[in-house]
Amino acid sequence: MEKHREKQCVQEKIISGKKIGMPVLIGLIAALIGAFALLILGIINDESVWMIIVSIAYMSLGWIPFMGLKVVKPQEALVLTLFGDYYGTLIGPGFYFVNPFCTAVNPAAETHLGQSGDVSEKGLSLSAQISAAAGTKTVDKKISLKIMTLSNTKQKVNDVLGNPVEISVAVTWQVIDTARAVFNVDNYKEYLSLQCDSAVRDIVRVYPYDVSENIDTTGDGHADDGSLRGSSTVVAERIRQNIQDRVEEAGIQIVDARITYLASAVIDARKMIVDGAVGMVEMALERLNENGIVELDEERKAAMVSNLLVVLCGNKDAQPVVNSGSLY
Repeated sequence: MEKHREKQCVQEKIISGKKIGMPVLIGLIAALIGAFALLILGIINDESVWMIIVSIAYMSLGWIPFMGLKVVKPQEALVLTLFGDYYGTLIGPGFYFVNPFCTAVNPAAETHLGQSGDVSEKGLSLSAQISAAAGTKTVDKKISLKIMTLSNTKQKVNDVLGNPVEISVAVTWQVIDTARAVFNVDNYKEYLSLQCDSAVRDIVRVYPYDVSENIDTTGDGHADDGSLRGSSTVVAERIRQNIQDRVEEAGIQIVDARITYLASAVIDARKMIVDGAVGMVEMALERLNENGIVELDEERKAAMVSNLLVVLCGNKDAQPVVNSGSLY
């Protein structure tokens, strides 16, 4: 009997009413000062052992509530879990106090794609730089809600006619659902980058590089004049929509997509074909001379080289010709 795992979709839950970080901080500091004063009084008064015990116990465990203090900047979010369960998301600037045992979660915190929004070491805060100098690593688990730009490297893709094309696309995006971004995919940044590459390949394969006859790029069964060069805006919009369909479950919105680089790589591909063909012709002539199969003069060699290059470098199937007469 087959068991089917039901798909669990985590709904984003915004934590509200927790902007009490400053009063709680003042209260915790006052409590620590009171515990220290109680310890001094207990030491002065030899008979007050309970005061010493209570003050030491609080001063030993008093750091735990400080873990519940969270600072969130504008256009940032903090996803929290409590003992493995989704606790909620802090969104909006403020100084919060939550359950001290809550843990911030962001699988993509250490992923840097060379895009806007990824912080370099030069942009680290003072505390992070001190931690790095001390040999410890501080990872900011906050999720940016800003609109960011991802520009992947150039890809070489074959168009609808099989010709190689180099293309690069810049995608602007933002996280709109922090719960889905964290819990539905393993790493939402890497997931987005992979889906961008895949979408570009799928769409480019539908279009010719330039306008060509008898090519249907819209899927309506009729030839049109769509091309990568002439319909770049339409192509970019189809790429954007394709990526959006792929990353919907990751809580990501694709704001825009633009083609930043487009070039035909036919010349480079033809150069490789010619280089390979010349090598094959050289090998054929050497084998013929070594085995003494046939002796050719310079004129016949030139004709043979010409025929071989046409067959090897041509973009159409060669038509064989059978010579029933003499060689000359």
